[in-house]
Amino acid sequence: MPNELSIRCRNNGEKSINVPFGSSLYDVYAQADLMMEYGPVAAYVNNKVQGMNYRFYNNKDVEFLSIASPGGMRTYTRSLFFILAKAVEDTFPGAQLIIGDVVSRGYYCELRIGRVVGDEDVHLIRQRMQEIIAADMPIHRIQCPIEEAIEMFRQHGMTSKVQLLESQDSLYTYYYKLGETVDYFYGCLLTRTGQVHLFDLVRFCDGLLLRIPSMKEPWRLEEMTEQQKLFGVIQEHRRWQDILGVRTVGELNAAIQTGHATDLINVSEALQEKKLVGIANEIAERGSRIVLLAGPSSSGKTTTAKRLAILLMACGLRPHIISTDNYFVNRVDTPRDANGEYDFECIEAVDIDFFNVQMNALLRGEEVELPRYDFPSGERVFEGKKLRIGQDDVILLEGNHALNPIFTNQIPEEKKYRIYVSPITAIRLDDHNHIPTDDIRLLRRILRDYKFRGYSAVETIKRAASVKTGEEKWILPFRELADATFNSVLLYELGVMRDRVLLILEQVPERNVEYAEATRLRSFLSCFRSIPDGQVPPTSLLREFAGGSSFKY
Repeated sequence: MPNELSIRCRNNGEKSINVPFGSSLYDVYAQADLMMEYGPVAAYVNNKVQGMNYRFYNNKDVEFLSIASPGGMRTYTRSLFFILAKAVEDTFPGAQLIIGDVVSRGYYCELRIGRVVGDEDVHLIRQRMQEIIAADMPIHRIQCPIEEAIEMFRQHGMTSKVQLLESQDSLYTYYYKLGETVDYFYGCLLTRTGQVHLFDLVRFCDGLLLRIPSMKEPWRLEEMTEQQKLFGVIQEHRRWQDILGVRTVGELNAAIQTGHATDLINVSEALQEKKLVGIANEIAERGSRIVLLAGPSSSGKTTTAKRLAILLMACGLRPHIISTDNYFVNRVDTPRDANGEYDFECIEAVDIDFFNVQMNALLRGEEVELPRYDFPSGERVFEGKKLRIGQDDVILLEGNHALNPIFTNQIPEEKKYRIYVSPITAIRLDDHNHIPTDDIRLLRRILRDYKFRGYSAVETIKRAASVKTGEEKWILPFRELADATFNSVLLYELGVMRDRVLLILEQVPERNVEYAEATRLRSFLSCFRSIPDGQVPPTSLLREFAGGSSFKY
């Protein structure tokens, strides 16, 4: 057994650091002589995120993370969840806390205390969180046989965690302990509460909003934004889940194991269809002539547009689907980003004036020749495809900038109907572990890119950051302008995608930095029971990513 280990640290140019056998990440950080503001909170160890209490028994590669990184921010946020859970337990024994979705740049949490949550309640919980942080309490990670964890959570009345662990096949699991409070999180936490430097807790609608630091500027909180429409969709989806009796992965797994997967698929699809029928009816009643449909990557916009077109026809209308991509400027006129690459995400990449000229001509009843953008040559071409619309015709436009007011600035408002499409809220692992909808879209994209575009998971994960940057700049700021928001998430979809995506993620080599993200995705995806896709309808939005659709893409 070696007395000394060699740890290669990426933070200092891959310089090797010699440490005693059994040293912790804290020991390595101390010897690395790094000055990391707001860190370290976690580290990549051989491209896998580990908590700072991790100990070394072999030579490894290390990269320390601050909260200015996605992995570090997730560690910080999970730890805040744990502190909030303890504060609620201490302040309102027996209360149920449900940590939910991202809204207004914070985390919406339900607090069930037998009455309406008031300002004083929020003040008491916030004050208790501040006391826990000031006490710099240790957060312990404890590994144990899974039956032991199940019994412990059962004794604490934590039903959602019991259901989750009972549906797993693992022999061992782990849990976290903070004072006398116990909890489970599918990722590492901080080692002490005193490492939390900034947060806020405010009353939000009928619950709480947990505010977190900005990842780009960790010294300040994320700025709250008005997102009442988004919150309304979240509330609607929660009501659907309550109707189905499936709010968490444990409940979903139980339904699958008892043979009710087909029922869940059928009801989930029917609920989506009902929502689209309502949107189609509203478009018809308003007499809207141009329907604008936008959403972030892998939201299912294309399938939504095709299904909506069918429903509009059922309303007596003739829809014409047009992609806004066909109105790109010629490649030579495309703006470039800071790296000198073509920036196809920006609004200036679209010929706004030409688009508005053609749309207004159509609204006047004139015939226009529609363009097609030829991506290989980077030029707009005309191939004789002409269109004239009458009173019963509707133009259905799908594209990144469809909700941006600049894009349709010359078209009368009364002629337009805007739809925002995205997974808005997903099923939770348990009451304290939510699944980000960004992860839903990333898993969809990994499956689609691998199946239809020949991209590996490494390539898809590598592009994820730049895709998100473009979405945050050009799509998300305009979602509250939508006349309707379509939640494209399907309650059962991760069960269907599970086996296929796990096989793709397992191909990511450990030597790649993308291995950390692949491992994180595999961690929560493995919590799901598998659902065969034979019962998924050919018109389902999920078919856009998994294959087998009756639509042509």
